Amino acid sequence: MVSTKFAKKDRILVVDDVYDNLLLLAAILQEEDYEINLVEDSKTALSLVDEFRPDLILLDVMMPELDGYEFTHRVRQNKALPYIPILLITAHVQSSVVEGLDAGADDFIRKPFDPDELQARVRSLLRLKHSIDERDHMASLREDFVSRFTHDLRTPLVAANRVLKLMGEGMFCAVTPELIEIIHTMIGSNTDLLTMVNTLLEVYRHEAGCKYLNISPCNIQELVNEVIQQLKPLAEEKGLILKFGMAEQINYKQEINSTIMGDRVELRRVFTNIIGNAIKFTEKGYIDVRLNLADNDVLIEIEDTGSGISQQDQVLLFERFRPGKHQGSGSGLGLYLSRYIIEAHQGSIKVKSELGYGSTFTIALPINTASLTTKS
Repeated sequence: MVSTKFAKKDRILVVDDVYDNLLLLAAILQEEDYEINLVEDSKTALSLVDEFRPDLILLDVMMPELDGYEFTHRVRQNKALPYIPILLITAHVQSSVVEGLDAGADDFIRKPFDPDELQARVRSLLRLKHSIDERDHMASLREDFVSRFTHDLRTPLVAANRVLKLMGEGMFCAVTPELIEIIHTMIGSNTDLLTMVNTLLEVYRHEAGCKYLNISPCNIQELVNEVIQQLKPLAEEKGLILKFGMAEQINYKQEINSTIMGDRVELRRVFTNIIGNAIKFTEKGYIDVRLNLADNDVLIEIEDTGSGISQQDQVLLFERFRPGKHQGSGSGLGLYLSRYIIEAHQGSIKVKSELGYGSTFTIALPINTASLTTKS
């Protein structure tokens, strides 16, 4: 780390129930320009972590009431804290390195230690802290940039579409059939771009862990049927048959189990994307959407008679910015986002395909989602 006149001092919290040990550690560390807080009582030290926000904790293992292992465990359990490296120090041979590392400590040193070795370990852990803080800071800046960028893009796109629609209605001047066709093309292009911008924003919300699911009872059969009815005109324009049916083995009583706990808006986004892609990449034939039950899952299968997907492309199909080689495959974000949403519902999405023989996407959603959280 490059030191500057205005650089913030690294804060080190030193916790040991023996005051002489604290003085020894302070004497070793004072050679560097650290801000050091010495605390004898482990419970008091734990309460200070939130307030002091140390960049490193030096922690004695054997302490009354709250030992080093439990102290470390509680720090790691506090999700409101940033990452803080913890160096455990002990004079006892029987102290367990495994237990300390499993509790969440980053390093372990035994007494009597060499002062140079201690200083080296401290510097190493502080470098790790600075590296992680820088990474988190860059991620935060990226998320803020994407959020602002997508918002700034959406506003003019929506406004442009409104003006184009008014122009197509003859509000500003006389329009010819040729002009109307051009206007419709421009509106379509703007709408595609707006969809891409919204998808990009959703992806970053999921990746940043700030996307919350609105969990409620959701009837998958009704939801898929709504998506089918919405997309059917697109299929008919291409001369495609868009079918939706229940598997034969699902009877009246079983049909109740197609209701799961999930976010209806997010699941609708997934079904619209997968079925819409099937229509987009199928030139002739049909798209067959089937609802099935397997064990404790609802299965939604989307089969098409399109051009198929190569084995090489299937491996990366659900990865970020990995569009297929098909003409008009888009940004490669739609399937990535769909995977994120389905996995947030503790489900799975898979594809089975062969070039020239179409594709079948299978989405599995658990019926029993009692442990489903609202944050993805």
